[in-house]
Amino acid sequence: MEAKGKQGVIDLTALTALVDAGAIETVIVAFADMQGRLVGKRLTARYFLEHTTESGAHFCVYLLATDMEMTTPSGFPSIGWEQGYGDWIAKPDWGTLRILPWHEKTALVLSDVVDHQGEMVEVAPRTVLRRQLARAQSLGFNVNMASELEFYLLRETYESAYAKKYNDLALAGHYNEDYHLLQGTRNEPLYRQFRKYLTEAGVPIEGTKGEAGIGQHEINVYHADALEAADRHVLLKQGVKEISMQNGYAATFMAKPDHTWTGSSSHFHVSLWNKDNKHNVFDDPTAQQYGMSEAMGHFMAGLALHARELSIFFAPYVNSYKRYAKASWAPTHIVWGSDNRTCSLRVVGTGNGKRIENRLPGADVNPYLAAAAMIAAGLDGIERQLPLPVEWRGNAYIAADTDSLPQSLHEAIRAFEQSDWACEVFGGTVYAHYLNAARVEQRTYDQVVTDWEKNRYFEQV
Repeated sequence: MEAKGKQGVIDLTALTALVDAGAIETVIVAFADMQGRLVGKRLTARYFLEHTTESGAHFCVYLLATDMEMTTPSGFPSIGWEQGYGDWIAKPDWGTLRILPWHEKTALVLSDVVDHQGEMVEVAPRTVLRRQLARAQSLGFNVNMASELEFYLLRETYESAYAKKYNDLALAGHYNEDYHLLQGTRNEPLYRQFRKYLTEAGVPIEGTKGEAGIGQHEINVYHADALEAADRHVLLKQGVKEISMQNGYAATFMAKPDHTWTGSSSHFHVSLWNKDNKHNVFDDPTAQQYGMSEAMGHFMAGLALHARELSIFFAPYVNSYKRYAKASWAPTHIVWGSDNRTCSLRVVGTGNGKRIENRLPGADVNPYLAAAAMIAAGLDGIERQLPLPVEWRGNAYIAADTDSLPQSLHEAIRAFEQSDWACEVFGGTVYAHYLNAARVEQRTYDQVVTDWEKNRYFEQV
């Protein structure tokens, strides 16, 4: 799992030459919000070069204190009407500058969020991940990651799906697509665009494949250092949605779009490397148990110990928990196993490919927060030398004597509320901010009368 170079990424000198030649007319300055969506500004390229490269782009702080529908709920300690909703700054990270081939004459740069003194804003998802990576560096580790993303493709536009109230949607297929090449051929012209354009945009794709639902597909990205891997993740989702829109399709990364559909996951692969990034610390060919080093065992133990209390980062929405079901390819119990897809944590690979696959996150996660949670938990296992739990062998869906995952966002919120460790490791400001976000999400759902309730109770009660 040795990290690859950043193919497709350009520097500021190259961008300037492209702007001068008329090849680039628009530069998108973007960052990830709390939900993992890209937000920002589209700037004319000349203005960007003359006014933004040093100072960054200003934006309203509320973008890091909204819910999914961009309302401004109360309860965020440092952001609200009382503080006046001022500005923060999206400061370009020049290692992320790239051309977007699916948009005409357009480049994009991802940004860190800083205040007017140039200090990184604590609650920004990219900052949360950066701080856990700094903690890993202080212990002598680099962190490599990769994500697999599952999604559903629909023969609908987003507008037609909205008009239908997301009912009776036309899936892009009519039978189980898992590894099925003939079924996949129906949409190959679009999947080819995903692979081609994303790779050209510096999101190198390994491949695409059919998944276990009708119209469901998986797309895999090359591994990289954890920050780059999270950047690639948000760019991939943005790219898949935009390319789908341009072709008259819709793609959804919702964890459970329908109770009759297989859930969509986002498996995170992680390994620790030494500081020169030449040796995978997880690999120990002399170890008796699966070639796992002691460090890998401790890291796994930390992940297992803290999985419940960090669930709001792996499953952030009410819908997320409907993915966790028996015999669904999503986990239900917090156990690990060697090449066992029924477990939450799966050991895979050999040599420098030795890694842990975390199967807890759904496709709806914010990758910066999910990655930060994994690193925080794993490093705690290493720092405290936590013992590796006993491997689960066989069907983990029947692991009755083990810890189960939260069955609802309510339950996950309670686990996070009770975690002094989470408050300590992320800091009080970040802890309170994302706890409030989870509470807002749950409260919003609790106040809605659903179609299920109307169908069940309207006449019968």
